[in-house]
Amino acid sequence: MVSIEMIVAARARLRGHARRTPLLSSPFIDELAGRRVFVKAECLQHTGSFKFRGGWSAVSALDPAVRARGVIAFSSGNHAQGVALAAKLHGVPSVIIMPSDAPKLKIANTRALGADVVLYDRATQDRDAIGAALSGERKLTLIKPFDEPQVIAGQGTTGLEIAEQTEEEGIRSAEVLIPCGGGGLTSGIALALEASAPAFRVRPCEPEGFDDTTRSLASGKIERNAAMTGSICDAILTPQPGNITFPILQRLAGAGIVVTDEEALRAMALAFVRLKIVVEPGGAVALAAALFHGDQLEEDNVVVVTSGGNVDADIFAGALARHG
Repeated sequence: MVSIEMIVAARARLRGHARRTPLLSSPFIDELAGRRVFVKAECLQHTGSFKFRGGWSAVSALDPAVRARGVIAFSSGNHAQGVALAAKLHGVPSVIIMPSDAPKLKIANTRALGADVVLYDRATQDRDAIGAALSGERKLTLIKPFDEPQVIAGQGTTGLEIAEQTEEEGIRSAEVLIPCGGGGLTSGIALALEASAPAFRVRPCEPEGFDDTTRSLASGKIERNAAMTGSICDAILTPQPGNITFPILQRLAGAGIVVTDEEALRAMALAFVRLKIVVEPGGAVALAAALFHGDQLEEDNVVVVTSGGNVDADIFAGALARHG
């Protein structure tokens, strides 16, 4: 359902709208990890997350008459902001369904981008049902956060950039560590690299207790998380891998890597001190995997995606106070 042609087309639509985020490195990070680490800083993308790529890709691909009626999305914050900004730049309305316990910064930013924000309790309410009801009532087009071909295609443009930037660095093979929720970014990058850098292998990275993709890859079937709350890595807490994303990951991904919340906080502090970037907990799990789980890696070169930087000030300050 998603092809390299779709990813290339998404990149053409994104040209002039998305940033080509940098590939960063630090000898201090390399020494800690025991290998060369290159950080793809998607925390520097518009809205502070890679999600702008998928949001723009999906909104821009709609028929103009359909797009004019508006779009709806559900998200803990990063997809929310990506879709809200894409809708605003296209001049169309957006409704965003967000969990009431999402970081205040993400809720405030989404509202500031002009979206109508609808809050729900993620422990007791079904966001899919809420989204289906609202989209039907208001004739809005639902843009899913990861199980949507045009969203996956947009996220896959990150992989095209990784292939180009690593070639510039002379890297011929690497493991690519990616924060993984529903798998949209991981599967999109995997498809892009299959076509443009086939010696690279993606590795999904998840927080402890919410490792549905890691367990699904190990068992060969989609596994669900027992809970939806209980980790600071809110950006990547999803019930299970997507029906579209999981078969792609089964075919192209290596084994998942699971990190603790404390390791994510340590990685956030190190990213700030050594790379001068702000990364949120969920966006830091891949860097944590590279730094603290090197025994699970095989390559001398590792590309790490820091997928988002939308962190509340108190959590960021706490990470720096403990590990900075």
